[in-house]
Amino acid sequence: MRHDHHPRHDHDLGLAHDLSRLQQQALERRAALRWLLGAGAASLGSAGALALGGCGGGGGGSSTTSDSSSSGSSTSSGSSSSGSTVGNCSVIPEETAGPYPGDGSNNGASGGVANALALSGIVRSDIRASIAGASGVAAGVPVQVIIELVNTNSSCTDLSGYAIYLWHCDALGRYSMYSSGATAENYLRGVQATASDGTATFTTVFPGCYSGRMPHMHFEVYRATNTASSWSNKLKTSQIAFPNDISSAVYASSGYTGSASNLAQISFASDGIFSDGYSTQLATMTGSVSAGYVATLRVGIAA
Repeated sequence: MRHDHHPRHDHDLGLAHDLSRLQQQALERRAALRWLLGAGAASLGSAGALALGGCGGGGGGSSTTSDSSSSGSSTSSGSSSSGSTVGNCSVIPEETAGPYPGDGSNNGASGGVANALALSGIVRSDIRASIAGASGVAAGVPVQVIIELVNTNSSCTDLSGYAIYLWHCDALGRYSMYSSGATAENYLRGVQATASDGTATFTTVFPGCYSGRMPHMHFEVYRATNTASSWSNKLKTSQIAFPNDISSAVYASSGYTGSASNLAQISFASDGIFSDGYSTQLATMTGSVSAGYVATLRVGIAA
């Protein structure tokens, strides 16, 4: 099992690495321009939430719940594998969808099948508010997440017209549709089609850190938005990791009760998902707690 716990230095790694880095820098410039042309980072919003007793997402508020295994009928792998390099980009590793995917593969807190993908309005860019009759809004430090989908079988060509389903926990470590205090909500879940440049953009909040996991987001890749209706159609499942210094800065702000102490007890080396390598899953981030962040990640699949 490969351990890749620290970012590699960018010197003397050859032409392939340099080309990949130049493409990443271009993506970051596009991301920064989008952010400046838009309305800017949203305000932090009201904390307005319960204490982190529900941390980990479980309906019973257990602090030991982990994404290391997936419940229901999801077929995703339970641990990460290193991304395989093809040309000058890498296939992102397959990961578990965890116990709270909301993609139709298992039951939610109410006992019925939890499928956010079937909700009217699920195709959206801003995923902070609940939809389809639910009214909750997730508070937290704003983050614009930009995922660039590329084809590793075709020299990292941008893949347009695909669909990305993104979901993650709120600032208190709770997953909508599953966790105590958030079972009636469906916020922080949404689908976006990839544009001509291969990017899908989401406006969300930085996730909390619950016991036993590094901060992360989940995503699934689908061939198109019209097939993003059930987990059985997905092409890929993986997770996004975040730089530790960014996580620490966010958790020093208000609204993230318990996240700082949970982060202090976990590391990439001990995380059950990222411990065998996370270099292809680590988002590049710019911004600040006060202004909000932009997180970019190139996702390679063999299309």
